[in-house]
Amino acid sequence: MSTNAAKTFNFSKLRYTLESFAFIFPAVSIFSIFYIFPFFYIFKLSLYEWNGLSPFMSFIGLENFIELMRDKIWWTSMWHACYITLIALTFQNMLAFGLALACDREIRLKKFYRVVFFLPPVLSEVVVGFIWRWVLNAGEQNGEPYGLLNFALMKSGLNHLITDWLSNPDTALTCIAIVHSWKGFGWGFIMLLAGLQTIDKQLYEAAKVDGANSWETFKNVTVPMMIPVILVVMILTVLGSMQVFVLILSMVGQGLEYEAEVPVTRILAAMTSSKQYGYACAMGVTFGAILIFISFSFKKISERMKQV
Repeated sequence: MSTNAAKTFNFSKLRYTLESFAFIFPAVSIFSIFYIFPFFYIFKLSLYEWNGLSPFMSFIGLENFIELMRDKIWWTSMWHACYITLIALTFQNMLAFGLALACDREIRLKKFYRVVFFLPPVLSEVVVGFIWRWVLNAGEQNGEPYGLLNFALMKSGLNHLITDWLSNPDTALTCIAIVHSWKGFGWGFIMLLAGLQTIDKQLYEAAKVDGANSWETFKNVTVPMMIPVILVVMILTVLGSMQVFVLILSMVGQGLEYEAEVPVTRILAAMTSSKQYGYACAMGVTFGAILIFISFSFKKISERMKQV
């Protein structure tokens, strides 16, 4: 009897395992085909010198990675991506959090505001880029600035501030970062608003009974309860901002200025202009490894903060 029972138990456990695996098999298959396999194949290509067209590839080992470590333009592009990410983490997420707090309260037309704030993320990056390119345009028409921003500065008597915003080394990257933050804050807004609505209202009532003011309630109730959501928003912000690409192309154009170079545009240049596909693959693998490291770092921070 005990042997039969054990067999029945093992069969049931095996059946449960197979059924569970059947549910995740499609997702695992798609992830493996479109993510894991390409990553390892690109790593294989990074060990070769190849122009992308010739059927012959020359094995050079880790030479592409060694050259990449000495590539100042590559590391400058990484700094540019970090700069855009830093502005997104501060300006974008603070704006999203502030608007989420406002819409979480009982205010008039809050449903309308929720729709309006979520419009920028669903717009095409190409369309957004061209619109802001027109806003920041430095050209003139009939002796007056053609760009909306420069025109507004001229009409306000601030002619000394008129500049070529997207070609000036001091302003180009900052303009791109602000536009990227403007376009992306809606995702953080929706996630943070959803997180605020999950906080038990009794916690606010208890804080009010204890005599806590608005700032103390925000610091001791809202922020601690929102930490898991904030960390998720930060991770998505970092991954999205480090990979900004289409927006830069549509704002600056194909003749990318050195001041607006980011890792993805650098990889594209290596593939199209230099025909160095092996070197471009080495940059892609390195960039992917950096993003994976950042993701795991945030995950560890999230786990530690949950234990506190």
